[in-house]
Amino acid sequence: MATLISAPELRNRLDSGERTVLLDVRWVLGRTDGHSEYLAGHLPGAVFVDLPTELADHAQPGRGRHPLPSTERFQDAARRWGISDGDTVVAYDNNGSMAAARVWWMLRNAGLDAVYLLDGGLAAWRAGGYPVEAGDVKPVVGRVSLGEGGMPAINEPEAAQWHKDGVLLDARAGERYRGEVEPIDPRAGHIPGAVSAPTTENLAPDGTFLPAEELRRRFEALGVDGTSTVAVYCGSGVTASHEIAALRIAGLRAALYPGSFSQWSNNPGNPVAVGSEPLEEDAGDGVGPSGRSGAAGSSVGS
Repeated sequence: MATLISAPELRNRLDSGERTVLLDVRWVLGRTDGHSEYLAGHLPGAVFVDLPTELADHAQPGRGRHPLPSTERFQDAARRWGISDGDTVVAYDNNGSMAAARVWWMLRNAGLDAVYLLDGGLAAWRAGGYPVEAGDVKPVVGRVSLGEGGMPAINEPEAAQWHKDGVLLDARAGERYRGEVEPIDPRAGHIPGAVSAPTTENLAPDGTFLPAEELRRRFEALGVDGTSTVAVYCGSGVTASHEIAALRIAGLRAALYPGSFSQWSNNPGNPVAVGSEPLEEDAGDGVGPSGRSGAAGSSVGS
């Protein structure tokens, strides 16, 4: 099943009248203007998805900043968005699919196959000269039935051991991986053994995903050769979903560590490495740098 749909493909699909649910996931770490931006202009018929309240439970130190909600809660949200069994769903945002990938992963995990990311998001739609509309969209409540387990995932103990037999990718920005800055989590650095693989490097300058062959070369250079078992984490399990989408485009499968570094760094028993190498020196028990990067939200990895 393909991961992406282009703006022209989506426009043709909508023009043909094929049943399609559009989800607008306008969210960036450290900002709260997603809904107001949506109200100002979105794809016609698109429903706003509030990531912090609909795609996550409340933050808990033991589970991370954006723990996955229960299947029941997620199903209730999906029905509010108007999704029914058999529907095709297209998710987008205005930040290179960094947030939209979260709902893509969750719906795929819940058993829906026909779920796509709009490649290039709102910017690509606008660049094609296609119309947008303002205001809120309240769809007819859907009847979708969701499950779980459709996508691989790992837990905290598995993340600790993953690098010994597989590849653990850290999807956050390099400065957070190295421990030079930590804008939100209690300690700076990375899970020992993890390899730095910022999600921003999955994208072309226009916010579309790199071609499959380029992504494949990128991940091969990081040690992902198609035979290794791969897992991905970020700050709270959001942008790691973007990395998993990029790996899928490249023909590679990977598991998500949902708790990610926000869970890992809150456990004082977990070691944290700093520096540019996977197994650099331990950062110890102290709190890492607390300075906030000017890129917080768009590139630091949520």
